[in-house]
Amino acid sequence: MDTSPLQFDIAPSSGVPIYRQIVDQVVALVAGGRLTPGDFLPSVRQVAQTADVNPMTVSKAYGLLESDGVVERIRGQGMCVSATATSGPLAERREQAQQLLAPAIHRARLLGLTDKQIRALFEASLKDSAK
Repeated sequence: MDTSPLQFDIAPSSGVPIYRQIVDQVVALVAGGRLTPGDFLPSVRQVAQTADVNPMTVSKAYGLLESDGVVERIRGQGMCVSATATSGPLAERREQAQQLLAPAIHRARLLGLTDKQIRALFEASLKDSAK
């Protein structure tokens, strides 16, 4: 994956610490299959500049991702999604989330909502939950 288009959606006033927002977004991208093992994350400096955050904040997020086994540090190249990121605890969380969402999606369809409407509701709920 080309890391240049990867940008984080940081909401400084959300009440969620910025490092946690970065961690959660990387985990979601991996769980959703948008980042796969071997894909590189943007450098700490790139994220700090594009998101207008302190490099230490990005470094903290990347360190947590590394300690959780989501990413690994490749000397001289940066941080990439680890080969084990799509198995173990992350895969289990993804499966649990799918099990929670499936009935809600089914019910929404029974109510006559389109996939587009369901996506819009889901996005709105995500934004509301980040507040």
